[in-house]
Amino acid sequence: MVTDVSASSSFEFATATRVLFGPGRLAEAPEAIRGLGGSRVLLVTGANPTRARPLQDALERLGLGVTVFSVDGEPTVERAREGTARVAEAGCDVVVALGGGSALDAGKAIAALAANGGDPLDYLEVIGRGQP
Repeated sequence: MVTDVSASSSFEFATATRVLFGPGRLAEAPEAIRGLGGSRVLLVTGANPTRARPLQDALERLGLGVTVFSVDGEPTVERAREGTARVAEAGCDVVVALGGGSALDAGKAIAALAANGGDPLDYLEVIGRGQP
């Protein structure tokens, strides 16, 4: 399948996670995040966490605590472990990722580990234990 994702494209993709994409969608994010019912957010960003500052500020204005966790480059098993530890340390009950593929991949891994426990190697196929 080939899809033209131009600057004017906008979409929402909902599976086990929810992805908002497109011009103006950032303005919708704070209320959508508050709607999840948590009180402390782990905000996973790309290499430049200052790009997420507007979302962080908006979440804090809504009374949510925010802990920022940046990922520079493709997330590693170790970074997933570190992010999961940060969730526990900060008492986060929501994981939000803002940025490109690396931030989104890290956010999904951290959220899955925070909710299910264990180590990333428990769930990886081929090099891990391949648990569901």
